[in-house]
Amino acid sequence: NQTSASEFVLLGLTNDPHFQSLLFFVFSVIYFITLFGNMVIMIVITTDPHLHTPMYFFLFHLALTDICYATTIVPYMLVKFLVKQKTIEFSACIIQMSLILLSAGSEIFMLSAMAYDRYIAICKPLQYQEVMNKLVCCLLVTGAWVMGILHSIINTLPMLNVQFCKHTEIKHFSCELPPLLNAACGRTFLNKLLVLSSAVIFGSSSFLLTLISYIYIISTVLKIQSAKGRHKAFSTCSSHLIVVVLLYTTALFQYIKPSSVSSFFLDQLFSIQYSILTPMLNPIIYSLKNNDVKTALGRMLGKIQASQ
Repeated sequence: NQTSASEFVLLGLTNDPHFQSLLFFVFSVIYFITLFGNMVIMIVITTDPHLHTPMYFFLFHLALTDICYATTIVPYMLVKFLVKQKTIEFSACIIQMSLILLSAGSEIFMLSAMAYDRYIAICKPLQYQEVMNKLVCCLLVTGAWVMGILHSIINTLPMLNVQFCKHTEIKHFSCELPPLLNAACGRTFLNKLLVLSSAVIFGSSSFLLTLISYIYIISTVLKIQSAKGRHKAFSTCSSHLIVVVLLYTTALFQYIKPSSVSSFFLDQLFSIQYSILTPMLNPIIYSLKNNDVKTALGRMLGKIQASQ
């Protein structure tokens, strides 16, 4: 029983064939909206000269991260809804886990870079062009991706030494790290300590950078005399703030919650929220809450209609 596992069994969301068919349809629609929404955001930002600014440069990379995040999880999940065999190779599971960690790590630091951009724009508007130059923007985006890669490597390499039983069931729909550790047969105290430590270090550092930026932003906005001016200033970062709240409230709770409050339903629900629904909601939030994006979308649709 203690021989190293060559494959795992993903228990998924349900064993009911009829419910699986319904879930296949639901998550297919979610994945289509995720791909379509984020690709539209990327195309609009690339083609519209009015959006060639640091704010939309970061939004482009956030959309790219969301596509990577959703694509790492949903297609494999959809396949498992259609087949009876719910197994996944050990190597494929580890690769999926590492890509989830990379996408999640990159996303939170991308949001921190966007918060810093909004801080400079609102608190130091006269210095904005000088501070947020092309080199700085590229360094911030590169830093976000590097932090994601680092987060993935730190947590993936120790997993290669974890002992699994020959028949290992993972109580999840993907090879996410916490349920994978819970399914291990050998001792995982050091691995769980590493997961908690990395989640706290990476998560809290990103969160603190975002929080400090917003403390300065709110302080500056409150000093603006006119209500119209305050609304205009805050409207530029309201969509970003909604995205941050959606991601952090679920992802951090999932990774740092004590095992005593863990439950199959709760774990699945939170994972669906931050790894599948958030990538879908991000482009919708930015499209509905951001006037520049809505205007650019209108211009792009006008050009398409004119060409026809």
